[in-house]
Amino acid sequence: MTITQLVAFLAAYRLGSFTAAAAELVTTQASISELVARLEREVGTRLFLRGRRGLSPTEAATALARYAELAVEAVDGGLDAVRSVTGLETGTCTFGVLRNAAYYDLSDLVERFHTLHPGVKVRLVGLNSALVADSVSSGEVEAGLVVLPVDEAGLDVRPLARDEVVYASATRRPEDGPVTIDEVCAAKLVLYDAYAGWRDPTRRQVRDRAALAGLSVDPAIEVEHVETALGLVSTGSADTIVSRRVAQGAGFPSNIRVTPFEDPLYDTIALVQRRGAHLSTATRRIIELAIASLESADLSQVDARSAQE
Repeated sequence: MTITQLVAFLAAYRLGSFTAAAAELVTTQASISELVARLEREVGTRLFLRGRRGLSPTEAATALARYAELAVEAVDGGLDAVRSVTGLETGTCTFGVLRNAAYYDLSDLVERFHTLHPGVKVRLVGLNSALVADSVSSGEVEAGLVVLPVDEAGLDVRPLARDEVVYASATRRPEDGPVTIDEVCAAKLVLYDAYAGWRDPTRRQVRDRAALAGLSVDPAIEVEHVETALGLVSTGSADTIVSRRVAQGAGFPSNIRVTPFEDPLYDTIALVQRRGAHLSTATRRIIELAIASLESADLSQVDARSAQE
């Protein structure tokens, strides 16, 4: 059995005619007929009934068609992968990044990739991690960087690094000691990522920790961007929570002081992709660049076990 035989069989199966299949494959009707005849000898049964109105597929043909399509698609995918490896000259890369990507040296990811591979189209999605995970799960993007926890159903998750989450306030003194979950729940808070709400991974961790203590978190203000929240915090209007990487950013307001949680809290950054999905060479390349950026950001490296703990 050969791929050429399967291609001829599928064309005849779909078009119902050796003549039409030959026209589509730019060959002769006799060649298609011979290829199908060889395939029938290989499988030991008739695949088509020939009639004046064309070809009628047998039950065996219908059973074979699905697997023939998979075989042809696999070969085509392999050839595409080889062509990509040899040059990365064409194709499309789809990748998702966490909302605060700029704070992790990921803001120029597309520029660096496009400089190396100008012929490859790039589609970079930057959303809350929960939404990036949804996009990867649905196949909208091939892979992405997220903060855990996210809904992992149907995803392969590879933890890469972690960043401590701290309490940010213009009125609370760090010398008062680490902040407790009781204090967080009682404070006037401004939280960002309003669209994602409690699906936001950092919010989820705080909410779950409060629930274990029999408490709840009820923000007084919700905004979309961390920069907006920090602007409000700097006026003393409310407090918030941010990662240390954000707090170390050049634009972080100088009058805001940060305090760790009494029980340390972390954002774990992970790579997610659909379970069992084949990643294009272009996407694998942008993943390499993204991981290199995280490594240069001087974050704590983690493995799957420590992330779960």
